[in-house]
Amino acid sequence: MHRVLQMIPVLIGSTFIIYALTFLVPGDPIASLSGSRPLPAATVEQIRQAYRLDDPFLVQYASYLWGLLRGDLGIDFYGRPVLGLILDRLPVTFALALTAWVMKLIIGIVIGVVAGMRRNGPFDHGALAFTVLLLGVPGFVIALGGQWLFGLKLGWVDPAGISAGWPLAFLLPAAVMALEASAGLARLTRTSLVDVLQAEYLSTARAKGLSRGRVVWGHALRNAMIPVVTYLGLSLAGMLGGAVIIESIFNLPGIGGLMVSAIQNKEGTLVVGIATLLVLVYLLFNLLVDLLYGLIDPRVRL
Repeated sequence: MHRVLQMIPVLIGSTFIIYALTFLVPGDPIASLSGSRPLPAATVEQIRQAYRLDDPFLVQYASYLWGLLRGDLGIDFYGRPVLGLILDRLPVTFALALTAWVMKLIIGIVIGVVAGMRRNGPFDHGALAFTVLLLGVPGFVIALGGQWLFGLKLGWVDPAGISAGWPLAFLLPAAVMALEASAGLARLTRTSLVDVLQAEYLSTARAKGLSRGRVVWGHALRNAMIPVVTYLGLSLAGMLGGAVIIESIFNLPGIGGLMVSAIQNKEGTLVVGIATLLVLVYLLFNLLVDLLYGLIDPRVRL
């Protein structure tokens, strides 16, 4: 229960920063809305009153926070509920993030476990070079290269769009996200496994005649997974945020495209709503990771 209570000040502080960064930036959202043809003064005044744009910043934030507590993220400049807009796009983003997370899980843990079991061998050195390369190359470069090679050159997948449906339309963008993210997971898994394999209790297990496979898979890997589970749980929430850029590159109709459009049109309510939802998801996954600790290691008590 105390961990749930700890989430409250974090949520308030995060939403305050998001709200401040969004609504204190220069520029008039009404002017952005009207485009090259100015709106009548009466219409501008009506919009300002409807969205409380003339209220002091703290009053606007308090109103938003009260609405958030009631499950209301506000409405955009076209009168559409922000929560409804997000929920319409969320399945695409979640499908992309979950597909990428599963790919990352397989790639990262397999490479990390094999490298840890064959420490200082050829595979370990090759895995190090592979992960360093992935960590050094920006994600958008991998995305554009993948589009050109697998979409345009080889024609294996559509380079953009969602017409092929899941999973075909998500394989390439998810692979781009997974490759970039699996590097850190592989290094963490390898380092954690190497540290556990050097523990005294495993030396005792080997002295008792337990097979190498039972020592590694039955004892070492379970303890080595504790920091890995933390990383995996938080990375899934982070992938929802990272999908913003990938969705824009691959023209997927998720919340990433919605966020980009909202920023361009200075739709502050929509930007804050999406960012707040991502913060909530991150906090919930953080709580879930804490709960999983007790399942992996009974010595851990919440």
